Amino acid sequence: MSSDYQYVVLRLVPRVEREEFINVGVVLYSQEADFLRGAFALDDARALALDPDLDLEAVRSALDQVCRVAAGEHSPSTPRLDRLGPRFGWLSAPRSTIVQPGPVHGGTTEDPAVTLEHLVQVLVRRTA
Repeated sequence: MSSDYQYVVLRLVPRVEREEFINVGVVLYSQEADFLRGAFALDDARALALDPDLDLEAVRSALDQVCRVAAGEHSPSTPRLDRLGPRFGWLSAPRSTIVQPGPVHGGTTEDPAVTLEHLVQVLVRRTA
């Protein structure tokens, strides 16, 4: 059975004042499928092309934190959001940090996990 979903592309914006970014991840939410998960793929060379002084481990840590929040984990630095909808809302809210969510998009899927991986392949890794 198909279900509707929403997703945001996670953008790496190493120097906010320059407004340059690369896609580094995706967060996908489907209320009908009770699914909220994030995935990322950081291309070190592309990231360093935007900012040669970029702390790649800090970026990976920020992306990992987004994925942990999507999975329902919380820490002292993140809000405790038990329901998926408010959690997706928090993850997709605009922010001025090095990892920023893009606009919310939507679609329909038979399998949200497969769709998440497909979106990462096409939008982040840039493969068909």
